[in-house]
Amino acid sequence: MMPAAVPDLPPLAAAFVVGLLGGAHCIGMCGGIMSALSFAVPPSLRSPLRLGGLLFGYNLGRIASYMLAGALVATLGGWVGDGVPRARFVLQGLAIVLLVMMALYLAGWWRGLTRLEAGGRHLWRHLEPIGRRLMPVVHVPRAVALGAIWGWLPCGLVYSMLAWSLAAGGGWHGALLMGAFGLGTLPALLVTGAAAHRLARRVRHPLGRTLAALLLLGFALWQLWGLVAVMAGHHAPPA
Repeated sequence: MMPAAVPDLPPLAAAFVVGLLGGAHCIGMCGGIMSALSFAVPPSLRSPLRLGGLLFGYNLGRIASYMLAGALVATLGGWVGDGVPRARFVLQGLAIVLLVMMALYLAGWWRGLTRLEAGGRHLWRHLEPIGRRLMPVVHVPRAVALGAIWGWLPCGLVYSMLAWSLAAGGGWHGALLMGAFGLGTLPALLVTGAAAHRLARRVRHPLGRTLAALLLLGFALWQLWGLVAVMAGHHAPPA
């Protein structure tokens, strides 16, 4: 399966949905930092425009880190796929497995993705002090820098998306996939305080989570059908 010049819309839409429905998890991981950004500005300087700039700056840096990680991982996957053609099928199969795992996580049927976070704690030990030194955040460039650091916070949901990026087909594809995921997380992380708790309750609603899980499972089946068709054609005898 050769990568397209422009990433297909369905994978980007699925990545966006994962970010959107993973909002409750994102609030738990980064919600405290978002609240800290809100209160970091002195009351005399606090205004909706200033706070909005800090919040958007933080999320710009965070999503940029996601996209950088996605580009690196997808480039690695592309090298492996080009060097070992059969490895491309393995990577695509892994992506399908990760889709199923994310569906189970979003529905609340399986929490195994959180175990992936343990793998990133070694790197985070070195990055977290740098992020702390950027506090308090009183201007947008510092907010962007803090977001770029916090984008590497150990998170099972992000790691599963990065594993999915392995089969994205190249660095550009992986960056866009992680960018779509990051955009999906924005609604949850642009609100703070009581609004965040209300949004978290809505995101955690069993019906919404189940529908999202079924949507991802359907997309995984569609991807599996395409992979099987390509593998069957790849192994078919020449006419």
